[in-house]
Amino acid sequence: MKLKSIKKIKHESKRYDIEVENFHNFFANDILVHNCSMYPHKIHARSLDSGSHESRNYVKNIWAQMGYDIPQGWRLCGENMFAKHALYYTNNPVEFNAGDSINPRMEKYPGGNALKTYFYAFSLWDDKNYSLDWDETLEYLELLGIEPCPVIYRGIWDMEVIEKLNKFIEKNPDLIEGYVVRINERYHYSQFKKMNGKYVRKNHVISNHGHWMSKKVTKNELRKEGSYNWRDKISSILK
Repeated sequence: MKLKSIKKIKHESKRYDIEVENFHNFFANDILVHNCSMYPHKIHARSLDSGSHESRNYVKNIWAQMGYDIPQGWRLCGENMFAKHALYYTNNPVEFNAGDSINPRMEKYPGGNALKTYFYAFSLWDDKNYSLDWDETLEYLELLGIEPCPVIYRGIWDMEVIEKLNKFIEKNPDLIEGYVVRINERYHYSQFKKMNGKYVRKNHVISNHGHWMSKKVTKNELRKEGSYNWRDKISSILK
């Protein structure tokens, strides 16, 4: 993909807006980037000039109720989960293979893979373009009333855990899209590609039915109060 334009933004640090026409996303080192950013005075999807869409109204309403609490010069980044993109999140029971291809162990959970919220935050950036460390991020999110993205593993880098998770995704491609890895410490935006990584299921971004924004909106389901959800046990699967 060739760079076609650079948009100037008034700020102390440098930022560039790169996107694929009509899709409002891009690949950075083979990683698909698409999310939502909130500021005290505005909100936008991955692209700074992203247009309106029915699936974005819910998140815009969240921002309207708390955006003024975001410190000046800061931005909150997260994922809009309101509409079905690649996977459908539902309260219907889900069945997955907790074993392997040779010795499958199918388990069923009544809570399905429904969501706790339609907006999961994953980073908070200060006015110097530093991503807060994860503990501080969690503190701010609690104050803002925003749900952080689920954490399935936290600790020293362990390839055994990573390989187990990757195999689980490969065996159950209809349950989980992928995961993001980040360091716990605070870091500057210029270090982003060294401090974060993303793994997605095979063929995750391939669609034979056109881009999701051109389709009828299919609303994902929120988890019913008190219901069990298979994500609650995924950490134990990795042990």
